[in-house]
Amino acid sequence: MRIAIIGAGISGLTAAYRLSGEHEITLFEANDYLGGHTNTVNVELDGERHAIDTGFIVFNDWTYPNFIELLNELGAPSRPTSMSFSVRCDAASLEYNGSSLNGLFAQRRNLLRPSFYRMLVDILRFNRDAPELVLSQPASDETTVGEFLARHRYSREFADHYLLPMGAAIWSCPLGTFANFPIRFIVEFYKNHGLLSVRHRPTWRVIEGGSRTYVAKMASRFAHRVRLSSPIERVSRTTDAVEVQPLNQPTERFDHVVFACHSDQALRMLAEPNSTERAVLSEFPYGRNVAVLHTDPRVLPKRRRAWASWNYHFAGRASDEASKSASVTYCMNILQHIQSRHVFNVTLNSDEQIDSSKVLRRIEYHHPIFTPRRAAAQARHRELVNAHRTSYCGAYWGNGFHEDGVVSALRVCEALRTSGGRA
Repeated sequence: MRIAIIGAGISGLTAAYRLSGEHEITLFEANDYLGGHTNTVNVELDGERHAIDTGFIVFNDWTYPNFIELLNELGAPSRPTSMSFSVRCDAASLEYNGSSLNGLFAQRRNLLRPSFYRMLVDILRFNRDAPELVLSQPASDETTVGEFLARHRYSREFADHYLLPMGAAIWSCPLGTFANFPIRFIVEFYKNHGLLSVRHRPTWRVIEGGSRTYVAKMASRFAHRVRLSSPIERVSRTTDAVEVQPLNQPTERFDHVVFACHSDQALRMLAEPNSTERAVLSEFPYGRNVAVLHTDPRVLPKRRRAWASWNYHFAGRASDEASKSASVTYCMNILQHIQSRHVFNVTLNSDEQIDSSKVLRRIEYHHPIFTPRRAAAQARHRELVNAHRTSYCGAYWGNGFHEDGVVSALRVCEALRTSGGRA
């Protein structure tokens, strides 16, 4: 078959890599680079050279089996990294790093704060009780994170200075948005990723040389079939073909199209989405995030011993900040083992706090937002695979991470393989 694949993030790359051996694929990408959120930036500063990741950064040895298998096949080496987390709240004059006792009490006044101990007690209570309280409920239960915290009387300190900022950091969304995430989704994710355990946790890893290393290895198989800087204006389907219209380029005909882009983008491209496509794909909204690569350490905790891999910073209570975007900074020196006189950071949605003279790059990303209806929509993925000459894949079919992108793409590849090439 002649197959058009739209989107060259992890899902589109996986689909192209697996399908190119048996089919004539063409991979369309709107950006001028392959990888989507896998976006490694070359930095040259004061005689130093570094390859710094700005989107996809880490994976672990528990919940990324298909991605790890792909890396092993490609021969893309990785190494362990630290996944510590800090919170800095200027209004409360609070900061801590949760990875050790020294980090928890990096700010020595925390030793004398009853509110800080309330937070620690509630962390232990949540880790112990949440799985049974939540997972014993019907799968259709739509209780949100905020409702769960109120119902079970968790302290404001636990909500504002631990659970909400951690979730907002993981999913790159505003605090108020995370408070409306379904609690079942969160507890399942935390349990599977070892976030409900103090000691038993996965090993997190980074790809040596930057995440682009695996992209280059994958693309070598189908490099001659890649169209960069080729946003798609329109996709039309007939009974015997799919017509793809790239911007300012001639229309091309294919036997099948794989939408490996975001769900909302796919809906905008489709000339005539059917009722199933509209109903399912519209359940995955996206939020915009601006990532700033810079060398300004002021966005990190004031005390260096509180610095962590992920650093959440806000001023005021979560309830006051609900409409604002999460301000999270990834310290890339820690994550990627960068030895430098500079501190390289990637900060989301906090341009005004960063010295403009220290900004190296600004990049816009969009991340999926999960609603209580997301599970029902995800359960219908197979209805949108190899149907009407069309298939869909993307990380939004799972938890929004690299493994989910790989799994959804493999599902599409398997369906096209078992169909015997029928579109």
